Amino acid sequence: MIKYFDYAASTPVSALVLDAMKSWQSESYANPSAAHSEGEKAAKAIQKARESIADKIGALPSEIVFTSGASESNNLALKGVAFKHLELKGHIITSSIEHKCILNTCAFLESIGFSVTYLDPGSDGLIASKELIAAIKQNTILISIHHVNNELGIIQPIESFGEIAFKNNILFHTDAAQSFCKLNIDVDDMDIDMLSLSGHKVYGPKGIGALYIRDSRGLGLVPLIHGGGQELGLRGGTSPTPLIVGLGEAVDSFPSEPNSNDYCMVMDSLNKLNFKRNGGSNVVPNIWSVTFESDLDVEKFKVNNWLVSQGSACNAMSNVASHVLSALGLEEAEARRTYRISLPPFYISE
Repeated sequence: MIKYFDYAASTPVSALVLDAMKSWQSESYANPSAAHSEGEKAAKAIQKARESIADKIGALPSEIVFTSGASESNNLALKGVAFKHLELKGHIITSSIEHKCILNTCAFLESIGFSVTYLDPGSDGLIASKELIAAIKQNTILISIHHVNNELGIIQPIESFGEIAFKNNILFHTDAAQSFCKLNIDVDDMDIDMLSLSGHKVYGPKGIGALYIRDSRGLGLVPLIHGGGQELGLRGGTSPTPLIVGLGEAVDSFPSEPNSNDYCMVMDSLNKLNFKRNGGSNVVPNIWSVTFESDLDVEKFKVNNWLVSQGSACNAMSNVASHVLSALGLEEAEARRTYRISLPPFYISE
């Protein structure tokens, strides 16, 4: 029997989400910017979803900007800040184990004159606060470090990073695609200025996400997509009501109990093999990065017929070892014996 254990790459759309979206596809299909009753009805549905997302992270609804997903949100956060400083350029701090959309955005910004520091993790995958402090320069304009690593499941100490950024009057952004709804997040307590999230990681539809922006009107981000003034002018284009409603319902109906059956199945299977788990102890329980000691263990593992990844989905078509595993010090042969097993996401209590 084939089992899908690649939930860190994408989750199915839940029945509740599909049901919530249905009427907005073919019955109430008016443009939410239209100046009539049906348009107003769609606008109210979008506002309700905006409120659900804001409540989940302790933000104001006016600070939630809808995008096509976390990759666009990350681009808007980094480029939006950078383009504001286009004349004088500036310095950005991130980590070497970020999602590829962060790393490729930083590489682009370097190509037009910005400088970027890439912090390396320790052997446990954690970015050290002292390394972040040491990397700060007079012209540092942004710190961007993810909350939970998409390959390892490591939980970074973003409360500490946010505090460091706040004390140094530097904007702090975090990619929370893997932690949103699964870990408790409070943008005020954590001193987060911008936060990216994605619908298809939390049983919502693909093609929708959001960027939390503290004081979204006053921050002065430069938009990437200019349009008719939607999303406070920060993200032009007709608002996709069905997708936004679906994301809101995904947040409202996110499951609160762990899937213990799948967890026990994975543990029972892995305990029969020789492997090590990457990422130390500060990890979410639903993402496992395991390196098998031999090719024989890999072959025994494959008998399970589990649908899993080697690294992230973005690296799946590449013939090179994952940049995340390389940053941890794994040799290429070890990286090729490494698999990411990601179970259905669930709430992690304090």
